[in-house]
Amino acid sequence: MPILNFRPGLLALALAAIYPHAASAQGAAADKERLSTVVVTGNPLGSQELAPANHVLSGDALVLSRGASLGESLEGLSGVASTYFGPNSNRPSIRGLDGDRVRMLNNSGASVDASSLSFDHAVPVDPLVIDRIEVLRGAAALLYGGNAIGGVVNTLDNRIPRLAQPGLGGAAELRLGGAARERNAALVLDGGADSLAWHADVSGRRAGDLSVPRFGNAEAGWSDHVRNSASDSHSAALGASWVQPQGYAGLALDDYRQDYGVTVEPDVTVRMQRQRIASAGEWRVADGPLRKLQWQLSRSRYEHQEVEGDGAVGTTFKSRGTDARVEAAHAPLGAWHGVLGLQAERSDFSALGEEALVPATHTAADAAFVLEQAKFGAAGIALGLRAERVRVASDGDADTGAAAEPRFGAAATRRFRPHSFSLSGSLELRPGWTLSANLNRSQRAPMYYELFANGQHVATGAFERGDSALALESANAGELGLRWAEGANSFSAQLYETRFGNYLALAATGASEEVGGQVLPVYQYQGVRARLRGFELEFKHALPALAAWQLGLAAQLDAVRGEDLSHGQPLPRLAPLRAGLALDALRGPWSLKLDWRLAARQSRVPALDQPTAGYGLLRLSLARQLRYGDLDALWYLKLDNLGDKLAYSASSIATIRALAPLPGRSIHTGLQVRF
Repeated sequence: MPILNFRPGLLALALAAIYPHAASAQGAAADKERLSTVVVTGNPLGSQELAPANHVLSGDALVLSRGASLGESLEGLSGVASTYFGPNSNRPSIRGLDGDRVRMLNNSGASVDASSLSFDHAVPVDPLVIDRIEVLRGAAALLYGGNAIGGVVNTLDNRIPRLAQPGLGGAAELRLGGAARERNAALVLDGGADSLAWHADVSGRRAGDLSVPRFGNAEAGWSDHVRNSASDSHSAALGASWVQPQGYAGLALDDYRQDYGVTVEPDVTVRMQRQRIASAGEWRVADGPLRKLQWQLSRSRYEHQEVEGDGAVGTTFKSRGTDARVEAAHAPLGAWHGVLGLQAERSDFSALGEEALVPATHTAADAAFVLEQAKFGAAGIALGLRAERVRVASDGDADTGAAAEPRFGAAATRRFRPHSFSLSGSLELRPGWTLSANLNRSQRAPMYYELFANGQHVATGAFERGDSALALESANAGELGLRWAEGANSFSAQLYETRFGNYLALAATGASEEVGGQVLPVYQYQGVRARLRGFELEFKHALPALAAWQLGLAAQLDAVRGEDLSHGQPLPRLAPLRAGLALDALRGPWSLKLDWRLAARQSRVPALDQPTAGYGLLRLSLARQLRYGDLDALWYLKLDNLGDKLAYSASSIATIRALAPLPGRSIHTGLQVRF
């Protein structure tokens, strides 16, 4: 049973009481004095890095871009797409790479779940309680392992406070509407006295089946909604820290639960829970060989059950994981400064039931890493190196409940020693202009399912087989960038190419397997040569004011092309050429944004896939800042897909794409109150 029964209606009543006073007294009081803040980042060198995070969402920009999932919240950023499996299961994809090639972090620590195993498995994160989202690439990203070949997505919150927090502060937010008729609410509290700082948050979300433009397909017929896409989730967390001028040490516990429908299986519901206990700390000294020591330790317990329409549990997935990380920043060595670190991860995974795809497995990974940076006048350089030792063990058919029909074989163990290296440089050509380059080599140990899978995967409509003889996935990548910024105007261009000597792909074999009266195509994990190349362009320009409105124009264009060189065909699930054009307007407390997002037809697909039509979606948002005494608030109204355009995501797998179009025309509103 849930440990919390959170009722959004209670928060709605509280906000309704606050809102009228805030509106009537807007501008009546001066800005209240605020405590200084520390920007936490997934880069070990924090704000000193030569190449900052590629994308950062925080503050009002994050509030206005939040979606029901992490993938939806980041969708539309240059180079970032989503593995769209209906509205509930969206994992970020970066430059054509998804799954375990994109490292998911929470406060720079590992996020233990089963989202990389299958596209229908959701990431256990509620965007409503996140303070900041970072997308990292380059030297800092590779320090988190070969799983960061594509990059890192780091979600940050204040569950372990890092600063003294006298008094009481926080935020409350209510969101209503949208294509799924959502009812979302969250409350975040921060407080403390003397050396004690504490944090608490609670959130809840309910959504119905997603409304879409009328569509039809052979399996589901004609409909104006995505079948079995409703969801119900809630989360809660408590944390506290002992804070001193030299640093802090803290502990936090959180619980996330979600029940959601699986669109590809109209009678199946996933019942998911993730519980996590985390500790973290930092200590700084003014002199000595080590200037800062950071550490974190977390233990996660993840479980989800796939429940049939009659209430029977089909398959139960369980994962237990521990992540420990220590980083030490050394004293400057001439122009060089940097961090050294150690990391250890342990995870135990099991899938029990008739549809178990993989046996129980145990993964252990230990790593040492270093990141060094220096600046020489107008030039800067960054060097990153990580060495790992990985052990992946399978229990085979033991304790799977499949003794009558064994399919995983005897217990087996594989050991790997992946290495990652990155060299980055930047050069200030003239005021405002910066040229950057990055070269890296990365290796990734195969995941347990790539090695030992052998069974029906309902989400992909295939019989999937691993290969216990797979070698390390290896990639060489290069990137060249040019940036210009002057006041509110900016321009950036990125060109990149990644070559895989051994890309672990799930490829069709041409064989078939009969399971429960169904004949399924057999897909096999295998190493192939592959290449991805692409570009990203972004432009922002301040326009002349119009009737006291400050105007700004933003545009972006990105594309990625991927080739399976071993078989001479495109890589699957790649986003097409995409463009975006946005007009921003600001006048006093009011802000307005008109956003037009376009996607070209994706016709470069593997032989067994189908092209995806292009589309253009128009969005409009309106927001107003409100203030009353020590309270400030943001009210917003968003209208999505104004033209009610029927659109499909090319980065979805083929079995779900025709069943789950992108959301139709919708309107939703929200209010965030900060105190």
